[in-house]
Amino acid sequence: MSKYPVKLAERNRAHPVRKMKSDAVEVLAPASRSHSFLSFRYSYTEMSVLGGKAHLKSRNARFEDGKLTSETFEGELDRTAYDRTVSDAQRHIGDQMAQFFKALSLFLSFSRTHRSDRD
Repeated sequence: MSKYPVKLAERNRAHPVRKMKSDAVEVLAPASRSHSFLSFRYSYTEMSVLGGKAHLKSRNARFEDGKLTSETFEGELDRTAYDRTVSDAQRHIGDQMAQFFKALSLFLSFSRTHRSDRD
């Protein structure tokens, strides 16, 4: 035993601890389904050409509100649909690259008016 006796501080009696009537556990309601903790989406699309037909494969999967949904599609299209899609994709990527290089050119230090003569 210790030489010095321990004295307990007087507890705040304004907010006493609430005593439970039984040993039952309080069950909380589940969170609303619109604000789920985890959700994801996955999509995959493939187009290929064999002869005069374009083959299309597509897969979509998503997990939302505790529910997993998966969709798969395969089909054939006319060759012109493939050509149009490829042309649009190339134009779109070219436009994005042009915007990127235009923004990047502002950070380059060279100027067209300054030229050093190194002959």
